[in-house]
Amino acid sequence: MMLDKFSQNKNTSRSYSPYFKSHPYAFNHKKLALSALAIAMLSTFTACNDDKDHQESAGFTPIELSIAHINDSHSHLEPEKELDFVIDNTLYRSAYGGFPRIKTVFDELESQYGNGNFLKLHAGDALTGTSYFSFYKGDADADMMSAVCFDGFALGNHEFDEGDAGLKHFLDRLNSGSCQTPVLGANVKPKVGTPLAPNKVDDYIKPYTIKTTKEGVKVGIIGLDIASKTKNSSRPLATTEFLDETTTAQNYINELNNQGIEHIVLLTHYTYENDQRLAAALTDVDVIIGGDSHTLLGDFGRYSKDYKGASEATQSTFGSQGAYPTVVNNKDGNPVCIGQAWEYTKAVGLMNISFDAKGNVADCAGSQIIPVAETFSRFDAISKDFVPLNSADNQALLNTLNAQKSDLLQKDLILPFTENFEVAKILQGYTDQLSDNLAKEIGLATESLCLVRVPGTTRSADIAGCEDTAASARGSDIAQVVAEGFLDGALRADFALQNSGGVRETIQAGTITYDDAYTVLPFSNTLVNLDITGQQVLTTLEDAIANYLDNNGSSGSHPYAAGLLWDLDLSQAKGNRVRNLEVRDRKTNTWSPIDLTKTYVMVTNDYIAEGRDGYTTLGPIFTDKTKVEDTKLLYTQSFIDYIEKLGTVSRPARSDYSHKTVITPDGKLLLP
Repeated sequence: MMLDKFSQNKNTSRSYSPYFKSHPYAFNHKKLALSALAIAMLSTFTACNDDKDHQESAGFTPIELSIAHINDSHSHLEPEKELDFVIDNTLYRSAYGGFPRIKTVFDELESQYGNGNFLKLHAGDALTGTSYFSFYKGDADADMMSAVCFDGFALGNHEFDEGDAGLKHFLDRLNSGSCQTPVLGANVKPKVGTPLAPNKVDDYIKPYTIKTTKEGVKVGIIGLDIASKTKNSSRPLATTEFLDETTTAQNYINELNNQGIEHIVLLTHYTYENDQRLAAALTDVDVIIGGDSHTLLGDFGRYSKDYKGASEATQSTFGSQGAYPTVVNNKDGNPVCIGQAWEYTKAVGLMNISFDAKGNVADCAGSQIIPVAETFSRFDAISKDFVPLNSADNQALLNTLNAQKSDLLQKDLILPFTENFEVAKILQGYTDQLSDNLAKEIGLATESLCLVRVPGTTRSADIAGCEDTAASARGSDIAQVVAEGFLDGALRADFALQNSGGVRETIQAGTITYDDAYTVLPFSNTLVNLDITGQQVLTTLEDAIANYLDNNGSSGSHPYAAGLLWDLDLSQAKGNRVRNLEVRDRKTNTWSPIDLTKTYVMVTNDYIAEGRDGYTTLGPIFTDKTKVEDTKLLYTQSFIDYIEKLGTVSRPARSDYSHKTVITPDGKLLLP
């Protein structure tokens, strides 16, 4: 257990009192039932409270709590390059996000809402995704996070990408200074004697932290990591346990109840959909701040809807998946406020929760804030390009955007912020070491190679050239190109297989650099050749799809291949989703139905070859040393070699894409 003080604002005028929360052996205010022990506890509480006038009939003083949060930063430490948005029917562009800028956002929010009840939270997946992690293994991420100094950080599945020892390295750096960020994972239990638990199970990972206001009110923050995804989609030690999320959450809620702690915040890396189900299954939970699904919540329609000349990509940039905050009822029938803040430091969530005299949520309000730079370009209809604003026009737009800061809780906002100088300086020290090598060109993309996980969905509709991805059966261009690169580098393989989640970014039209390659493929995977029968290939594809459709796994398990084709029907049950599987002969370049009894050679990354991410059929093959060859070739390097060989890269021929046809789970036939 960790005890901390909230950030304090000397101008606060609110008064707070300590109190007890409903639990099996105490005053259950939410069910309005008093046991003899509860009455005794309440009497003790009342006697100790000097501010009796504030004590209401249920025994709890109404309070407010403000939370600012991010999630899934994934080593995106620098600003994203281009956000297009509309103001007064004019299309503008600006850089946005980045840790130096969100440091300023957190500081300004703390200044405005830091009344002794202000929390800064990170909901996991700080690591993996750019060359900052590939080269610095978490050091740069830790320094950026320490600059913000979060009140709680929940472990995500990608925190284990370099194993328990790699996570220990990151956490040692994270807590090497004065900040001492609480690292939370109530359902993560490393074995004593392993890197994360040298002496006891909670040496590095705590189940919860308790934050205390200056008036003595305590708030419990419980961390949860997504269990099956972390076990199957990352690299934790086999001895590290990942417990059931719902059972673990309720157990620790009860434990905090027994300490008299009333307000409970779950800090989860568990997806937006799972958070809603979790809230409904638990008693006495008040707030869930989540991550993992990279979900943008809120309404940003006014920043795109009025501009008739904007591209479809611009129009869809701000499409969200729900209200911010999202409110559902817990098992007690009381409201739970749920929030998530997109990805890559593109947004900061700001939530304000009001608690009534019974200790329940009376109201929650808030907004998603997208922090942009203070310099802008404007779309020019004649040149069809963006042109930097002159100083007067730039200042006028700044004034318009800054005027929105009068009430940050009323609507979702695009707001300008400067970068924090000291944080930018720290980051620049890392950037300078990278820039020389990463800036080197390896090829040219003639069109955007769009990132998609499952055909029929999109992760890149805000990028020019990727507007139609959700409607197209081809799915992920970039995953297809990566698979083609694997096959090109593995001379004896018949075909290549790649999971969509191992490919992390769209490559936009234009120059391709080493930096792009390491951003697209940031993991430390090597290529392996497996001897595999046609039947095992078919079963593997079905396994990978069932991982997310049936088993609550990551959609990143969705398969892409070079040298294989299939029809996909996601509306069917497992075993009937992959049909008409074909294989291409590398010598003749002709396609024919796969022979289920024949043994082929498949090249893939060693991660899924081990049976991870739902690829269970591959695991036993990988352990049979007669059927596996580890090439020791870093998969990122195979992609770099392929791009350098081609020089100029376009999307593959449509006839070479893995998916011939696709029917979505709701029965919709996608376009070719």
